[in-house]
Amino acid sequence: MKTIGLLGGTEIGMLIQQEDTLVKLVDTTVIHAQEAVAYATVS
Repeated sequence: MKTIGLLGGTEIGMLIQQEDTLVKLVDTTVIHAQEAVAYATVS
């Protein structure tokens, strides 16, 4: 079983870095920003 940490606040990604933990981190702010750009740039 894999363990991941979900960073669900906009500031959490600034406080906790992947280097700080052995748990795989997923930053929802980054995911939302990437998807917003992808959506905005679709022709």
